[in-house]
Amino acid sequence: MESFDETEATLRGQAHIWKLMYAYADSMALKCAVELRIPDIIHSYGGGPVTLAQIASRIPSPSPGTAYLARIMRLLVHNNIFSAHGCQPDGGHETQETLYSLTPSSKWLLQGPGSELSLAPLVLMENHPWLMSPWHCLGDCVKTGGIAFEMAHGRKIWDFASENPEFNRLFNDGMACVSKILIKAIMEGYKDGFESIGSLVDVGGGIGRTLAEIIKSYPHIQGINFDLPHVIATAPAHNGVTYVGGDMFKTIPHADTVFMKGIMHDWGDEDCVKILKNCRKAIPEKNGKVIIAEMVLKPEGDGMLHGTGLVLDLVMMAHCTGGKERDELEWKKILEEGGFPRYNIIKTPSLISIIEAYPL
Repeated sequence: MESFDETEATLRGQAHIWKLMYAYADSMALKCAVELRIPDIIHSYGGGPVTLAQIASRIPSPSPGTAYLARIMRLLVHNNIFSAHGCQPDGGHETQETLYSLTPSSKWLLQGPGSELSLAPLVLMENHPWLMSPWHCLGDCVKTGGIAFEMAHGRKIWDFASENPEFNRLFNDGMACVSKILIKAIMEGYKDGFESIGSLVDVGGGIGRTLAEIIKSYPHIQGINFDLPHVIATAPAHNGVTYVGGDMFKTIPHADTVFMKGIMHDWGDEDCVKILKNCRKAIPEKNGKVIIAEMVLKPEGDGMLHGTGLVLDLVMMAHCTGGKERDELEWKKILEEGGFPRYNIIKTPSLISIIEAYPL
């Protein structure tokens, strides 16, 4: 017969599989909360505590299903997205009513005025069927070495975005919200790094918000936002930012410094080397540099965000063409092959680090 410890270990193993198997329910409940703007509703009452009826009254529907809402809120409370406690309505003693409040986590899901830093657009993007369907193809990727997104949609993600304005908007909004969060960390962790730069080209800069924030703090910099033509076409005007459409695999506009945030992890090693070689041509040999804002995985797995890094590595597998997160040795290899034998890694208070790379 199994000992008590063996029985306990077996049960824990079973519970672990149940949790992972239904982990998508956590994501879907989170997406539901963002779609219904539940964090904003609670915020409109001062952050709580509020009743379920008060939340339901501000959901834009003539007859919201409060029983469904209660069950979704129960899981979100369990996951510490909201907090909850009971009260006695009208001084009664028979029925206890639940009151909900925001937590430090749900404050990252606010979308209204004052929510400058929010992950809500990324929640909607990553949990949309367009980006969920490639996950079902991971097994085929292992078998064939193919690209998950192409298997699911018949084309690469960038081609899909250029042909689908709704997906392009969803993707740009998701990336823009991440940019706001990461640029804040970059500005805190790399305060002096931009001081000596005269001109800066942001390769894959999206709609220009990251570069605009840099120039706001360092107005002496001449900024060039460089991305695919269909991305540049939707970009708003920003002071000090010039927009250039093109293909980073062909050529990159000349500047003192090339800046790339969250670009290299979208591509395999061979493509990254091509990009780096074009960066090498775009900057002066003396005093030129490339600033890469990316995750640097730690083999020992330290830090509260290490698990997120491992998950994002699979996100790259699901959504990109050979993309992956890299540890320092992997970064060193592609930097050297791309013409940057010298580099320096600077940590920031976020998922990413700054990799300064020099041609000499």
